[in-house]
Amino acid sequence: MTADRDSSELLRAIVRRPTEAAAGQIYQFAKQICDWDSLLGLADEHRVLPLLYVRLQDVDPPIPRDVQERLQAGYHRNMFHNLANAAELIRVLESFEHEMIPAMPFKGIVLGASAYQDLTTRPAGDIDLILQSRHLAKATSLIKERGYELKTQTQADGTPFEDCYEYHFERQADGMVLEIRWRLVLTQPRFRRNLGMDWVWPLRRTVIVAGAEVPNMSPEITLLVLCMHGSKHVWSRLIWICDVAQLLASSPGLDWNAVVREAGKTGLWRSLALGVLLANRFADAEVPHAVLRRFESDATVRKLTQYIVENLFDAPGSAPEGGMPYYVKLLGFRDRIRMVMSFDYLRPNEHDRAAVSLRGPLSPLYYLIRPFRLLRDRTPR
Repeated sequence: MTADRDSSELLRAIVRRPTEAAAGQIYQFAKQICDWDSLLGLADEHRVLPLLYVRLQDVDPPIPRDVQERLQAGYHRNMFHNLANAAELIRVLESFEHEMIPAMPFKGIVLGASAYQDLTTRPAGDIDLILQSRHLAKATSLIKERGYELKTQTQADGTPFEDCYEYHFERQADGMVLEIRWRLVLTQPRFRRNLGMDWVWPLRRTVIVAGAEVPNMSPEITLLVLCMHGSKHVWSRLIWICDVAQLLASSPGLDWNAVVREAGKTGLWRSLALGVLLANRFADAEVPHAVLRRFESDATVRKLTQYIVENLFDAPGSAPEGGMPYYVKLLGFRDRIRMVMSFDYLRPNEHDRAAVSLRGPLSPLYYLIRPFRLLRDRTPR
């Protein structure tokens, strides 16, 4: 949806660091809102409706009674949903632990508990877990015992396709959604990286979720995962920028040298730089001057940051036109070479199979279909 100026300015204000000046801005912008339907719709689209409620409660501007009731109802719905997710996460982790299956939750409620220090402020759509691929079969069985149905297409023998990296489960009884991954995808086009439990588990921390202690990624790894996720989706939602800002605010001892070094090793340097610069521009996130200057020195990152800042509310998910595709711009020179040499870009994947159903001797035709499917998906609509 197209954003009016008052709505977009208020949403920018609520993600800034909570200071006296920021509170004053929120109050003034809220007083100027004429179209509350537009504001609530935009806040919901960018997944910051609960945060909007909390920030407005803090400054108490004059708001129509029906709008207050809608905001409160939305906040309570999110709170109950997150508490249900928290209870389910704890039970799933307990069942995994009983079978000696290490698993790492990420994003969602663990991010709310650690970065926001509040389960109720950040929406959590589903439960995300990372585990090692050797535990996939047993974990799938345990999840199915809890009433979930596997929605991801598998091979005839029940194993995942070679390019598959996650299983999507749904439970019809209560609408609960759970995803398990054994590899973290960088960007599209994909190239081979083994980012999974071996990457996140050694530096794990713990966080209290609904009274239970659960595993949590280190702040350094969490920052990279958030920047990976946001960049993958072209930072099309304000909540993903807010996530980075909240993590930085809650992690004053963050090891920036380790983060930058790991980003260079894993092909995430530009994704990291883009996410941090967006958090700094939108939310006044505090970043060491030397780090900020280093990120700003990259012309590609600087241009992408400016484009997203200018287009987030009016054209979310869009990328600058012309020249090199957005996802390739995020890769450094070596990673671009590695991508081409690995031919992952040309290898058919689950999206190609979903577009056209070919079986048996016709399967090789996916190599011909893939370029047209990519062209179709990147054509502006």
